[in-house]
Amino acid sequence: MEITPPDIEAEGRARGTAARPLSIWTVSDGRAGIQNQALGLAEAVARLTPAHIAIQTVKWRPAFDRWPSSLKTPAMLAPGSLDPRTVVEWPDLWIAAGRASLPLSTRVRDWSGGRTFVVQTQDPRWRNDGYDLIVAPAHDGLSGDNVFEIIGSPHRITPQKLAEAAPTFADRIAALPRPHVVAMIGGRSKAFDLTEAHAADLADRIRTAVQAAGGSLLLTFSRRTPAAAQAVMAARLSDLPGWIWDGTGDNPLFAMLDAADHVLVTEDSANMATEAAATGKPVHVLPMVPLKSAGKFARLHADLEAHGAARPFDGDLTAWTYEPLNETERAARAVLEAMGTR
Repeated sequence: MEITPPDIEAEGRARGTAARPLSIWTVSDGRAGIQNQALGLAEAVARLTPAHIAIQTVKWRPAFDRWPSSLKTPAMLAPGSLDPRTVVEWPDLWIAAGRASLPLSTRVRDWSGGRTFVVQTQDPRWRNDGYDLIVAPAHDGLSGDNVFEIIGSPHRITPQKLAEAAPTFADRIAALPRPHVVAMIGGRSKAFDLTEAHAADLADRIRTAVQAAGGSLLLTFSRRTPAAAQAVMAARLSDLPGWIWDGTGDNPLFAMLDAADHVLVTEDSANMATEAAATGKPVHVLPMVPLKSAGKFARLHADLEAHGAARPFDGDLTAWTYEPLNETERAARAVLEAMGTR
């Protein structure tokens, strides 16, 4: 879907947002990697026009969680979830991410009497005509009149957010020797695995590179990192200058990315790669153990390489520069453009 840059002020006048901010709901199952896609896009919209954002969570009772989306009803929602039966006023803009949101996203236009503009991120893979706009990763190859493609996924990374996070963790990071090498380690997925042996090999390669550069390591693991892989990497890297975050306390990722001179990301996560590329710092892609063809990830990494952001990790920490990837804002402009023309 091609768009032209929106006239934000004109759209605001048309919606009356000069008097009333845009009402935005972000809807997901609450997992950080999913929620941040919807929230990041909502925050980008709010940077372009006055808006109020409300975070909504949708979870299904265990007995119904794996049921097809077409069979789910609000009566099957888990306690604490957004319940459409109790909604008094629907938002102007609904931005949802993840499978759990689909049974609601496809019905919001009817429930709201056509008031609510419905945006779904990722490839819904179900009733793709049921949303006003789908913000889809280009590497998924989705097409349609209501599809807007971006490189990777929407996220919350901005220079301002990184800078705001830095002071909180300055005592742990500021004095570390440069270059600061941030490593974002994923884990097992449908396409990749991180075995104990492969984790040990990655740790050795990272260690060699950081030592050769005379720098320090700032490392975070994802919730998908297997415990054995996490343990072996921590053991092999713990004597380097730096910080291996153990998951306790406030998440230091934004502060780490603000301080980074290089960012290493495992190839299993589109979110991590896209977030890293938004920093403008050199992004090095770490290999994982393939479980099946990972063509879509290869397409994503090719897109990031073409942008100048990413390269396969070869142990060389020579820096390079590129324009930070800003696909979330581009998607936000597409949302406002589509809302203005509906």
